[in-house]
Amino acid sequence: MMSEYHNYFITSLDLHIVDLEEFQNVGTNISGFQLVDETAPEFEDALFRLSTGLEPSTEREKSYSKTEVALMHDAVKVLAVTLQHLSRRGQDIDIPVVSCETEEPWPQGHYFVNYMRTITTRGLTGEIKFDKYGFRSDFNLKLNELTRAGLRQAADWNPFIGINITGSMSKAFADVKASLKNRTLVVTTLMNPPYVSLKEDNTLEGNNPYQGYCVDLIEEISKELGFKYKFREVSDHTYGKKNQWGEWNGMIQELIEGKADLAVGDLTVTYERESAVDFTMPFMNLGISILFKKPTRKIPKLFSFLSPLSLEVWVYMVTAFLGVSLFLFIVARFSPYEWTNPHPCDPNPDTLENQFTLLNTLWFTVGSLLMQGCEVNPRAMSTRVVSGIWWFFTLIMVSSYTANLAAFLTAQRLSSPIESTEDLAKQTSIQYGCLQSGSTQEFFKESDIPTFKRMWNFMESARPSVFVESNFKAVERVKKGNYAFLMESTSIEYIVERNCDLMQIGGLLDSKGYGIATPPGSPYRTLLSSTILKLQESGTLQMLKQRWWKNKGKNCTLEVTSQSVSASELGLDNVGGVFLLLFIGLCVACVIVILEFIWKLRRVPLEEREPLCMELSNELKFAIMCKGNTKPIRNEPVLPSNNLSLIQFSSIGNIDSKDTVS
Repeated sequence: MMSEYHNYFITSLDLHIVDLEEFQNVGTNISGFQLVDETAPEFEDALFRLSTGLEPSTEREKSYSKTEVALMHDAVKVLAVTLQHLSRRGQDIDIPVVSCETEEPWPQGHYFVNYMRTITTRGLTGEIKFDKYGFRSDFNLKLNELTRAGLRQAADWNPFIGINITGSMSKAFADVKASLKNRTLVVTTLMNPPYVSLKEDNTLEGNNPYQGYCVDLIEEISKELGFKYKFREVSDHTYGKKNQWGEWNGMIQELIEGKADLAVGDLTVTYERESAVDFTMPFMNLGISILFKKPTRKIPKLFSFLSPLSLEVWVYMVTAFLGVSLFLFIVARFSPYEWTNPHPCDPNPDTLENQFTLLNTLWFTVGSLLMQGCEVNPRAMSTRVVSGIWWFFTLIMVSSYTANLAAFLTAQRLSSPIESTEDLAKQTSIQYGCLQSGSTQEFFKESDIPTFKRMWNFMESARPSVFVESNFKAVERVKKGNYAFLMESTSIEYIVERNCDLMQIGGLLDSKGYGIATPPGSPYRTLLSSTILKLQESGTLQMLKQRWWKNKGKNCTLEVTSQSVSASELGLDNVGGVFLLLFIGLCVACVIVILEFIWKLRRVPLEEREPLCMELSNELKFAIMCKGNTKPIRNEPVLPSNNLSLIQFSSIGNIDSKDTVS
């Protein structure tokens, strides 16, 4: 019971005369009040007068330092001062013989007591004065505490002001630091790499068998504060949880029962634990996340080259190809400038020929779509418009296909069944759980968020149980598949770095930290927090994390899910404008071919042609019926020119033959 985690307040006012030397170095907090003011001039004067001019001995000083003796001295002094005051005022004091057998009061006693209440003087117990009821209402008490150098005044107390701290906090801080020198602290922990683990050669004694982030952390703190330490694994292999009867287990229980001085590891600072023990400032910040098995890579399909475009776009592409081919075929047959002389040597051919047969038209559109050339080239303005807009259409589509195909070939397509906590909560096929008797379990149990409450109900009712005893068993269960484990993000980083078939899913569900736990009321907590802050500012904590988290062997890079890395297929919204542009171009070509036909028809004499609508109808029927690639020539009138040349045109044809008349 005499340790640094116990506090004693002595109710006697004579603590200052007790020999406490054997308790000065144990670290126990022993405190008490003192009424006698040994530093007052009245105390030294009283000792001097009572010793008849000689130096007072230690025994005499201790005797007059007793509260009872000092109060008797001050009582006699008050009586003497009252008699002096009354004598100076000429008041005669008649002191009768006092008898213990009779109870007759002193006639002047009432007056004497009333006058005594007005007296103010100083004695061995400080200033002496009374209220109207005869009580000593205004007095000071010194609050003393035991230090390594003995009792020391830490504060003053007054009935009206209350407590007034007079001790120096920096000096108290230095005293605690000095008491920690060369002390051996028992550190309780739990085996969980990379925080604490056993070395391969675990036959050594002391701290040598242990290694890890927390072992190095305690080592760095011990160098700063100068204490020794000894690691010990917790007996029940749990962090600490309170049961329904309010009893704790694990590392928290060992701190409460005084079996350990520190608890270190991946121990999360929670409100419930903070109410039972004291925590230092966090040495590592983290949050809850999901550990899950990486999805297997999909084997590419035989027709995976079709993936850059959706099925909808491919259907529209084929439809556009057939539609444009048919449309170009009709326009070419309808346009008079696409009918040419099959025999250029014959100036007066009987028939004209059109190069855009149905097969040639299909070949032309296919060549354009595949970015290749073709021997068939449009002659008329209308067919050239159709060809140009088709070329532009194929340019956009081929470029888009090529760019998206490159993304499909280079990206790793991984498909994960869950992408976030919400996805995990909505499904029931994949089981998920957390560590038993840990802060993560308590987080879901006490959470008021609907998603987390639903997840807790699922985990609690799952059979077999989804709670595991250790992180190692959880990793093995995750590797088997169809199981997600909810754990701290820092532990997930360590596990994923060494297991390439595992990954972290989603962000952090909360924000918390790991701290060093101490027994309640521990005087070392402030020292430990200051040292942790110093190590954090110097970058030592980050260096330790890099040392234990970074895998020196194989390095597994985190792969994200298919939604964030793989290319998405192009939909109609992406390329719909190209189809609209193609349709507008075809409409423009229709207008141009009609204008070409009208313009050419006006050159034919009225007696040799029918009305415009009839001619359009007949020509359209001829183009659609596909009755051949030749047609008879309709003669036009001979037009004189300045050089006496006559140009003979076919009624429906291009300017391919000329007759010159001298």
